[in-house]
Amino acid sequence: MSDFLNHVAAILTDKVAGQDIPGTVKFHITDRGAVLAGPNGITVGDGPADVTLSASEEVFQSLIAGHSNPVTAFMTGKLQVDGDMGLAMRLSTLFE
Repeated sequence: MSDFLNHVAAILTDKVAGQDIPGTVKFHITDRGAVLAGPNGITVGDGPADVTLSASEEVFQSLIAGHSNPVTAFMTGKLQVDGDMGLAMRLSTLFE
């Protein structure tokens, strides 16, 4: 397991505390792996998901630090979304 993936999982755990994620979300970090978020918490690893958000490590670092807007990242092609677009849009508050 990568230290970066563990770092992403820890930050996402803090960001989703007290919020209900109505599905499973995969954060796929190019050349690093994936973090899954869902009703059962946050885990490092791959698996099926309702929506997959894919981007480079640099983009995810900027998103989780609050330096980039996920909608802008998507519109400029830096963040790809595969699956439930409605669920993806509801997640934008995690990156504020």
